[in-house]
Amino acid sequence: MPSLDDQRFLPGAGDVQLVRRRKLEATQQLLGDTIMIEEDAWHEPSALPGWSRAHVATHLARGADALARLAESAPSGGTGIPLYLSDRDRFTDIERGAERRALDLQIDLDTSAGRLHRSFDKIGSCTSPVDLGDGRLIRLDLLPLARLREVLLHHADLDCGFTITDADDDIARWVLEWTCYWLAGDDQLPALQVESTSGFHARLGAKGRPTPVGGSDALLLGWLTGRLPGDHPARNELPELPEGWRT
Repeated sequence: MPSLDDQRFLPGAGDVQLVRRRKLEATQQLLGDTIMIEEDAWHEPSALPGWSRAHVATHLARGADALARLAESAPSGGTGIPLYLSDRDRFTDIERGAERRALDLQIDLDTSAGRLHRSFDKIGSCTSPVDLGDGRLIRLDLLPLARLREVLLHHADLDCGFTITDADDDIARWVLEWTCYWLAGDDQLPALQVESTSGFHARLGAKGRPTPVGGSDALLLGWLTGRLPGDHPARNELPELPEGWRT
């Protein structure tokens, strides 16, 4: 597991408002696209295997609620609360929520995002660790970055015209840094040396001599998260990741 102390170098550490503002703008862009999704299309497959667009939207909304609970509880000492009460309840909520109509899904996305944004007012300068699940602890002031990642990746998963390579440069860089932080010691990946054209670099994967991989932040992010468009010209030039790889 990566060092909690190293999180002080991640975007937004010590400056909640910067990432928070860009998270809000990315959310507004997502909502502007989802309002155009027609009723039947919500229940068609998304880019996430086994999930419809309605599943993705419900997951985003319940994820916003979960992060809001952390943001509201941790500054007053509630750092030990889980992100979700149980995996069973979480998946039940998603399955039931995915049965809803387009208007209900849109309202849920909008209102849950608004609640979460307001909850970030309570973070202040608090850096207490909170649990994102699976033993992943993060500084409280990095919750906006965690949410920005969710918004960006699942916007692409909704398959409504937006792809990872459409991400703004600063957002792509921030989410790439977040992704590489968590993948630094993941031995499921081959040994890799990521070198972005923006100047960011990271050593990922298993031990051994790493394969150098270069490209833009958005390209590398799409590749590392399993979300690079299938028709992207660079797709066949990048090292192969484990079958079905997606983060």
